[in-house]
Amino acid sequence: MFSLNGKTILITGAARGIGAATARLCHEAGATVLLHASNKSDSSKKSAQSIGQSADDFFYEDFSKADAGFSLFARALAQAGRIDGIVNNAGLFTPSPLSGDKTDWDEGWSRTMAVNVQAPADICRAGVAHFRDRQAGGIIVNIASRAGHRGDGVENAAYAASKGAVLAMTKTWARGLAAENILFYAIAPGWVETRMAPKDIEDRKNAVKDIPLGRVAQPEEVGSLIAFLLSGASPSATGATFDINGASYVR
Repeated sequence: MFSLNGKTILITGAARGIGAATARLCHEAGATVLLHASNKSDSSKKSAQSIGQSADDFFYEDFSKADAGFSLFARALAQAGRIDGIVNNAGLFTPSPLSGDKTDWDEGWSRTMAVNVQAPADICRAGVAHFRDRQAGGIIVNIASRAGHRGDGVENAAYAASKGAVLAMTKTWARGLAAENILFYAIAPGWVETRMAPKDIEDRKNAVKDIPLGRVAQPEEVGSLIAFLLSGASPSATGATFDINGASYVR
């Protein structure tokens, strides 16, 4: 059984879904968990309570704002004094429609790139600088998507492109920083039982038809893999992308 005893882990988007499940599992494995969300909510309260914290213990940052990623890391580090691992989980799914008002197109691309690419990239940059200062290595797990490999619906190109960017930057830094024991992993889920999963009955049926396993993934399935990677149990896997999609997209 792997352990996270003595490790401090920063998790973005930890109020619900994959982030909340990862926080619980890391806490159960012995980690000190630093939680992020965009704003205070009932979900952030429930997530915090599940690991013995309160909603006020969250770090709230809106990643659509410039330098929010840097601000989050600085605040978390100032409180904790040391960060051993980072989970870039926070993400935005909003249409970038090919038809209709150009304003929707512009806003879709701008917000998606800010939240899904720039903020995690900034957090990675700050994290690498911290790991280098400590000369003790570190681990970063970036949550991408199946869409980053195979694309998405025609109205959702910004989302697919943003997740493709996450995959590319993860591979780049894994190759460049492995010699410093700074490890990077990406996880590319398909449908997961979160707010992004189809709720309409027909949409859900169609989504499940595309999954040979016959169901969408549970957040804990993703969180378990994240916690394992954060343990440092498999450093030679740095640079790898792990698909969690019920064999709906096999590379």
